[in-house]
Amino acid sequence: MPKIKKGDTVQIITGAKQDRGGDRGKQGKVLAVDFVKNRVIVEGINMIKRHNKVGQTEKGTRTGGIETKEASVHLSNVALIDPSTKKPTRIGTKIETVTKGGKSKTVRTRIAVKSGKEI
Repeated sequence: MPKIKKGDTVQIITGAKQDRGGDRGKQGKVLAVDFVKNRVIVEGINMIKRHNKVGQTEKGTRTGGIETKEASVHLSNVALIDPSTKKPTRIGTKIETVTKGGKSKTVRTRIAVKSGKEI
């Protein structure tokens, strides 16, 4: 079960401080997760500038120029935000069996280690 999913709110826990132009301590929403490379893209974090070649579309509008977008961050550099305390926490799993319609099924739920509440 993945510990961090798309749509979670995370905080950057490593890197340069904000007063030095870094992103440490900033919080944002996870836009995408790459499990093969162990990286996440967080909204408004690790912004880069991309220079695209100028061209024209069929309607005559100009495309290209400089665009800013989010670059990926390694999973070890982010921590999930506890919904009750709004502070970073580790993630645990709770396994329970649920019977539905006569069938029993094991269900894993993510819990915040600090508060013990479900995420």
